[in-house]
Amino acid sequence: MTTPLCSLRQLTATHSWLRRLHKLQKLHSLASLNPSSISQYPQGQEQRQQERAQKTQQNLLINNKKKDSIVSDVDNNSSSSFFPKRGQTLELVCESLAFKGKGVCKVADTGFVVMCDRALPGERFIGRVTRRKGSYAEVTKVKTISPHLDIIDAPCEYASYCGGCKTQNLSYEAQLRAKEQQVLELMTHVGKFSDKDLDMKSIVPCDIQFHYRNKMEFSFGSQKWLPRDLLGEKQDGVENFALGLHAPGFFDKVLNVDKCLLQSEPANKVLATIQDFWRDPQLGLTPYDIKSHVGFLKHLMLRTGRNSKTGLLELMVNFVTSSYNPQLLKPLVEKISTIPEVVSIMNNINSSVGNTSVGEEEYTLYGKSTITEILRGLTFQISANSFFQTNTRQAEVLYKLIEDCAGLRGDSSEIVLDLFCGTGTIGLTLARRAKNVYGYEVVPQAISDARKNAELNGITNATFVQGDLNKIGENFGNNFPKPDIVISDPNRPGMHMKLIKFLLRLKAPCIVYVSCNPATCARDLDYLCHGLKEQNIEGCYKLKSLQPVDMFPHTPHIECVCLLELC
Repeated sequence: MTTPLCSLRQLTATHSWLRRLHKLQKLHSLASLNPSSISQYPQGQEQRQQERAQKTQQNLLINNKKKDSIVSDVDNNSSSSFFPKRGQTLELVCESLAFKGKGVCKVADTGFVVMCDRALPGERFIGRVTRRKGSYAEVTKVKTISPHLDIIDAPCEYASYCGGCKTQNLSYEAQLRAKEQQVLELMTHVGKFSDKDLDMKSIVPCDIQFHYRNKMEFSFGSQKWLPRDLLGEKQDGVENFALGLHAPGFFDKVLNVDKCLLQSEPANKVLATIQDFWRDPQLGLTPYDIKSHVGFLKHLMLRTGRNSKTGLLELMVNFVTSSYNPQLLKPLVEKISTIPEVVSIMNNINSSVGNTSVGEEEYTLYGKSTITEILRGLTFQISANSFFQTNTRQAEVLYKLIEDCAGLRGDSSEIVLDLFCGTGTIGLTLARRAKNVYGYEVVPQAISDARKNAELNGITNATFVQGDLNKIGENFGNNFPKPDIVISDPNRPGMHMKLIKFLLRLKAPCIVYVSCNPATCARDLDYLCHGLKEQNIEGCYKLKSLQPVDMFPHTPHIECVCLLELC
């Protein structure tokens, strides 16, 4: 006789297999939670919001893959294999990529989902379980049995260690397929869009896969990170100093690099020059130690732009230091200022124990305090701490897509509301065809730069306002006319619930949602199109089109341009 499920609670105390079944049922119930139920964030909790948003993609992939496997696991009474233990080794096959480029795999027979860093689709490997998180486990790759389907040789010598370009040894065509699949699954499972409601276009590739970044930030460190097979070569003193990128999983160790294939050649020339010079004991330069809080050099930021008159590359070098001591930096300044492309050398002072690259004070050590960049026919001034699209050439493609989605008539009759406007790049490119543009951004320096950029380009119909869109009040919207078009380009956590409710009340005819995080994008589109059922608020938009764009080859990041029209 089959025991009714309602009697399980009375029996679990004496039947171990029923206890395991009860746990599986709880897990199934958690796995089936509506994604919106984990997305109602308290006001001001941005860091927690971002952490949850970053997990949305992998959780949904995991939950979706597990629903069928739970029943088979109960039938086979194999909960020990369903929940692999820490330290256990498993033979796995990577099925797809999830958030941050982690490989999604399933345990054979049970279907329990595990995530593995640096595992790529089609790869069969041995993985060791490092930790279990209830609904899934994480494994570290121990040995590859057979490589992934589209293997190529990574051109960068640091690709195996650096956390920046995790998919360099995956062919670019396969990278595009994986990113497209991620967006499709998120829009289906998080956004709740059916195939007939989802007009998703093929991902737009990036024509240039290397040397596309116009900004790179490197860290100085007192502890050089070495791979396990080179630990015997560890040295002391200045030989252990490093300038490069933080090793994945280490906040206090730096992978020393002499070049990065993502940045421009002149930037690599500057990096190599500094690497050859800065460890000289006679200079008295010391890297900042984030444990002891002792040392001078914190970060090296390199930004590449183009001269608006000649079109030639120009480079800004920004040293972030713990104190102001220009005499210590003078030998470095004299050395790198001989490189023709270097037109600006800045010094940001960050005296706090934090590891940020933004300084409390800023000084110009050589040349000018800004560089320029040309984007869609406009000239933008870029300061050391300005936000600017990191891939300028692909930003041209992205902004053209945004302009096409906005569908401005060009008769200067329409109002554009530019939310999360940054330094005004999107709004200013639309201002030539609009009546007025109103931009909102929380960072005061970005608003200052946006106003300067408007003046620099002779644009007088753009107004930029500093304000936190996560803390808007009931009167938000009273100081500008009702927009015909809303552009929303939030950071990774997506839009706050207050802003979503404002947009549902506003009922603008058109919203162009630009996102760098498809997981939170799918969540917000669900709210705007399908409403907030728990609060009895109906959605009022229809998703007309969705265009993924690859802005950053060899990384897991994806940009999406979504067109919403009022129902």
